[in-house]
Amino acid sequence: MNITISETRDIDVHQIIELYKANQWSAAEKPDVLFKGLMNSHSLISAWEEKRLVGLGNAISDGHLVVYYPHLLVHPEYQGRGIGQQIVSKMQEKYAHFHMQMLTADGKAIDFYQKVGFEKAGETMPMWIYSGNEH
Repeated sequence: MNITISETRDIDVHQIIELYKANQWSAAEKPDVLFKGLMNSHSLISAWEEKRLVGLGNAISDGHLVVYYPHLLVHPEYQGRGIGQQIVSKMQEKYAHFHMQMLTADGKAIDFYQKVGFEKAGETMPMWIYSGNEH
């Protein structure tokens, strides 16, 4: 398996939707705004096996102090092979020096993020107004 990590934004919307559907993420139901959101992210990192999109992560940031990582997903057929860690490593090249790096994790993602250095944020409680259905 030869995986290439890229910062390209030249990604076909259909590949993105296929990746989100494979992971059963509700954002796949809003392809236009999902695509626009990803393309307007501060950073967008993708993982490829040849021409197949197999992973994706994005960051929203003020560019100096705070970064939030809303999405990191790897196609289920490719999970457990270090692709998510490669995406996080690429993000850390840009954001490791930031004062605050934030994300929201649930389920098995909690263990993954702890393995790559994230920890529970004190006594904070995640809060949101959310229109998805997978949580």
